[in-house]
Order: sequence, then C-alpha cells, then structure tokens
Amino acid sequence: MSSKSTISEQFGTLDTSSLVDRVEMKIIDLFINKGLKVGDALPKEVELAEILGVSRTVIREAMLRLRMVGLIDSKKHRGAVLTNPDLLSPLKKSLHPSILAEKTLRDLFEMRLVLEVGMADLLFERITDTDLEELDKIVANEPLNPDATLFNIIDEIAFHGKLYEISGNQMLKDFQHMLLPVFQYVHTSGLLTKASQSKTFISHRGLVDILKVGNPEVFRNAMRKHLDNHFARLFARS
Repeated sequence: MSSKSTISEQFGTLDTSSLVDRVEMKIIDLFINKGLKVGDALPKEVELAEILGVSRTVIREAMLRLRMVGLIDSKKHRGAVLTNPDLLSPLKKSLHPSILAEKTLRDLFEMRLVLEVGMADLLFERITDTDLEELDKIVANEPLNPDATLFNIIDEIAFHGKLYEISGNQMLKDFQHMLLPVFQYVHTSGLLTKASQSKTFISHRGLVDILKVGNPEVFRNAMRKHLDNHFARLFARS
C-alpha cells in the first residue's frame, strides 16, 4: 500500500469548505427540518449560534449570504423571514457576453433554441386572439416568401419575445430577457458564420398561421424547421 493511500485512510477526505460555507448549508437544513415556508419568521442570530455551536459573527456572515441570494429578508417588527428567491439573480450578474467563453455562449444559445422548440404546449394553452393580432402586426413587414438566410435581429427579438410572453411562464420570460444580450452578441460575434440554408425553412408568418389553426406537435416541428439554420451552424462548429 502506498504512503499516499495510508495517509488518506488515516485522515480521510479533507473538507476544504469554509466554516461559513458549512454553516450556511446547516442553516438551510434547519429551515427545511423546521418546515418553514415563505413568509415565516426565522430564528434569531443568537438562537442559531447556540443551535449550531458557532459564533454570532459566523451566523451573521452566513445569513448575509442568504440575503444576497434572496432566500431571506428583513421585515419591520418581525426580523428575518424566509422569502421566495429570485433563482436567476446570481446568473444575471455574471452574464456579460464579451467575457464569457465561446463554449458557454454556444451552450446558452443552444438552450434558447431548445426552449423555443419545447414551449409549443404552453403557447396553445394560453394564446389569445389579442396575442394573435399582435403577432400579425409583428410579421406584417416580413416578405411573403422570405429567404432562410434573411435575418433581422429586431424582428427576431420582437417575435420570439412575444412567444415567451404568451407562454405565461415567468421563468421562461426571465430567461429570455436575461439572455437577450447573449443572443445579440452571438449574432454579431461571428460564432454562427457558416452559411446554411434550410430547404424546409418556415418563416415567422408561417409560425403564426400554425398558431391559428394547427396544434402543438405541428408547431414544434415547424419551430424546429424555423430554427434549422441556427442548429446547422452550431452543429457545424461542434
């Protein structure tokens, strides 16, 4: 047996996380074990320090981290309460396209394509006549027989943004808004420069027609064809 293995067996795997890291997780576990729900008052710092056997300074730092991610908030006359966190907030702060790796940008762009192909059922469940009228206005200036290589980012954002809105899913809408700078950057950065022209391209106008008289499955297939050029360019760079 090697000396390295012997040392490992004697001391076990070292925990490299900080005390505050561990206390932060223990506080969350405590909230779960107590069955706390959004809006419930939380134990005082002194109580948490006694329960977890650490100083109030450590508790204060851990609680500050939980405040920063939106898991807890302070209410007048109530102290700290459990809140519904903005799950995307930490991601929003780090999404600066010009400093992200090309692989990350590609992954984010792929995620956008997958979301839009997959939202068909939500659209057909929640779309209204008013939504269809607005979509008609958005595509009004689109050529009757558009070439698959034509692309106007303003029209693209308006049309697809409206689909996210129609979905009625706040998480999807937040994702779309958050990723807009990534979409714009990808389209202007040269990451999708390979020429590609789909023979089965379906325009925005064609997608609106399907929303009027089609069904989710037909729309999914149509959206996949609409985005085919993007998929082709991405796969060509894989």
